[in-house]
Amino acid sequence: MTDSWDTIADWYADLLQAGSAMHDFNRDVLLQHLPEELGGHRALDLGCGEGIIARALAARGASVVGIDPSPRMIEHARAVEASHPGTVIYSVDDGCVLSTVVADSVDWVTAGLSLNNVPDLDAALAAVRRVLVAQGSLVFTIPHPCFEAPYASWTQAADGAVRRVVGNYLTEGFWRSDNPDGARRAGNQHRTVSTYLTALVRHGFVLEAVTEPVPSAQVAAAQPQRAGLPPFLAIRARRA
Repeated sequence: MTDSWDTIADWYADLLQAGSAMHDFNRDVLLQHLPEELGGHRALDLGCGEGIIARALAARGASVVGIDPSPRMIEHARAVEASHPGTVIYSVDDGCVLSTVVADSVDWVTAGLSLNNVPDLDAALAAVRRVLVAQGSLVFTIPHPCFEAPYASWTQAADGAVRRVVGNYLTEGFWRSDNPDGARRAGNQHRTVSTYLTALVRHGFVLEAVTEPVPSAQVAAAQPQRAGLPPFLAIRARRA
């Protein structure tokens, strides 16, 4: 059977709820680009999964809508919300369309490790721009395209250190990891850094921040070979 986000949803939710250093780090990296206090702000979490980022936004005071195309993932998010009621509303929706979200209705759109899953980046950015208010911002993280390209691997150097072997960086498109314990076995859209940046400019966004975060101590402890590489690319862009 070919994996999809629906088929791995139970595994993914269990992984995050048990505590995943990499996903906790991704959440914290993304949150660094938002205000500490979000009271009175409206936020849309695109590709919310089981709600790890949506819940963090609500904890800062935001009114949050979380959308994900996977019905099973939304079931997990709603189950957590039911046991810890907050201000997050979850819906099944396509990030390339955002049909459940009204135009000019949110101050922030967050997308933690999700824009790399949408099949049509232009459609997704057009939808994000439509739902943002004027001067509203998109904040997103993606697996770092340079180091998480198709067929990237690890090798042991002559000095004994484990090094990253870059894969087919310039070959864009859908690919599926053969790692049975990785989320990208459900599929991933590889795009170059320049593709993301020029798409944002093309859709009328102004770049405000581009960061390549140093792995946290927890990530480095869990995966020592990654200590010298940024696992994510984080970007904040404002609707002009």
